[in-house]
Amino acid sequence: MVSGVLMIVVGIIITSYLEQTTPAGEAGMTEDEILDLLIAERENADYKILSGILIGVGFLLLLISFGARRKSGTGAKKTEKKSIT
Repeated sequence: MVSGVLMIVVGIIITSYLEQTTPAGEAGMTEDEILDLLIAERENADYKILSGILIGVGFLLLLISFGARRKSGTGAKKTEKKSIT
């Protein structure tokens, strides 16, 4: 459960950091600068996708950890039937 929560928190932190560091262009850029900007934007978008996947996996781990817990005393009880012979 802790690992799922940790993955969610790290994913949110990475996503918020990537939102703040989005590359921006300026007027009068050369073609090489435009190409570098497009590559940087693509890398930023790819990292956002990876952080979203990290959040999703963390959420799934959190759900699985809640479903995997066994409650005490709520299992199938063994009963024996006595045969009449």
